Amino acid sequence: MDWKMLVLGSLFNLVEPVLTVAAALSVQSPFLRSAQHNPDCSTARQPLHSNQGDPLTLLNTFNAWVEVKGERGGGSRKWCRRRGLEEQRLYEMVNLRRQFKELLKSHGLLETQLNTPSGGDRGQRRQRLTERRKLHQLKRDHELQEGGKRKVLKLEEEGEFSSGSDAEDAGRGKKDRDSTGQNVDIQEVKFKLRHNVWELQEAASSSQDLSSRQQALLKLLLCRGLYPQLALPDEHNTSRKDSDQIFHTRNKQGVVIHPTSVFASDPEVLQVPEHETREIGPDKRDSSRHQLLAFVTLLETNKPYLSNCVRVPALQALLLVANSVDSNADCTRLVVDGWLELELTDTEGALKMLSTALTLRADWERLLLAQLGQQGPAEGLAGPGVSRRDMEKLMDGLVRFLLYTEVSYSLRRLTAFQTQNMYIGPQAEPELSQTAAPNINPLFPGVEAKPHPIKGGLRVTGFFTYNCLADSKDLYSECLRTFWTCPNCDLYMPLTPLERMQHEATCRPAAEQQQQEGEPESGQTSSSSASSLNRVYHCDVCDEDLNLTSTEILKHKRQHMYSAAR
Repeated sequence: MDWKMLVLGSLFNLVEPVLTVAAALSVQSPFLRSAQHNPDCSTARQPLHSNQGDPLTLLNTFNAWVEVKGERGGGSRKWCRRRGLEEQRLYEMVNLRRQFKELLKSHGLLETQLNTPSGGDRGQRRQRLTERRKLHQLKRDHELQEGGKRKVLKLEEEGEFSSGSDAEDAGRGKKDRDSTGQNVDIQEVKFKLRHNVWELQEAASSSQDLSSRQQALLKLLLCRGLYPQLALPDEHNTSRKDSDQIFHTRNKQGVVIHPTSVFASDPEVLQVPEHETREIGPDKRDSSRHQLLAFVTLLETNKPYLSNCVRVPALQALLLVANSVDSNADCTRLVVDGWLELELTDTEGALKMLSTALTLRADWERLLLAQLGQQGPAEGLAGPGVSRRDMEKLMDGLVRFLLYTEVSYSLRRLTAFQTQNMYIGPQAEPELSQTAAPNINPLFPGVEAKPHPIKGGLRVTGFFTYNCLADSKDLYSECLRTFWTCPNCDLYMPLTPLERMQHEATCRPAAEQQQQEGEPESGQTSSSSASSLNRVYHCDVCDEDLNLTSTEILKHKRQHMYSAAR
């Protein structure tokens, strides 16, 4: 999970928050269970909470702790105790965060800063050097003092919210004070020697106030890193009290949220408002606000608990990260990974949303391969081998898709009985030649649309299979073409859903095409990509073999339609 998040964070220019979240999710939670029922701790924790999920709450906690370390140093221990936090876990986070950052640098996924912020004049640099010498001396004195002592285990009474490590460190500090006349916090000494506090403060400030755009992308990266660990809220949660909220995973039903999660005290944010839902059948509610929980662990104790959860929009997240998406003929019914069913009421909106998701995923995978394929930073690039302009275009598309796409749909978990006869199955060759349009070009270069050997239908991409679901609608409805106007090239023709998605994947706005043609470097790339989309098309009217793209073929057919009408 961690390596997925780290690579994606370097791709989307969210390295600092992703490093912190990945480190926080890799250690034990710093929130002490004993502080849950303390009103003072709950009040002090409140500014750290995020209703988006536990990873963002951990991010806020770490950033606030770093700010305290930079301002007060040793006062961070008191700050942690007031909030019921175990500071040792935060030390583990910052150490692991540094290891992750060095790992990215060693693989060329993060640029190494040549000019470290030494800052200041000669006097300030001498002062910092003197301070580091003092810290090294304190560490050596502490190691010598502890090395000559016999290790004895003691059962000591601790404070209500102090951890074992805190009590041990406090005892060590007291011993150092008796021998040297100073109160030494060895954890603080090691922290200052190992980490650049100024750099940590800069990283914390950059990820402290994330915009809605950055927050949406960060949640998407978390969802993809945690996938397939998703949980679906029960349809009857609105009638249950907070502690009885139930969720369902693919392999486990009736799980609940861990009491330390932010959603345990605020479950309303996971429920769809009643005024935004429309009941369309038994246990089916139509809305555009359905949500899923991406979780880190499923903890089995007296109850199955979900811990470290983040909420994501259901339809948008599934279309962008799912391993398998199956559709019916008009794409109004989707089955994701064989256990989640989505039914969309608007055929036009369903086609547009699915086509957009397919295009975004293709661009995402292409840029991710480019990020991993090269190992050196280049000028004008968002990352190794990735064009900044292409990266900005992808991020804008993902943000619009996540935040500003509203399509009403129903969401439910399929039972074992409902999945028994879900697919139409493989078809005979004569039948398949009638249902599948001849000469179907792949939606994306390098992917060939072929009949699925088990589900039936057509496998359009590695994760999307078209018209393989058996439902009450006509299985041959893909042959019923509907007129559609392309917003980019003004093409107006009767097309099947597959032909329309194919056209939208290859057609680009005129302004974007002119911009690509105007750039000399990208001109060769665009021409090569266009040539990869070309295929030999035999026109029965002209009786010629033409080498055209899918868009050019449709335009060529339209010319014959207009000439025949005249």
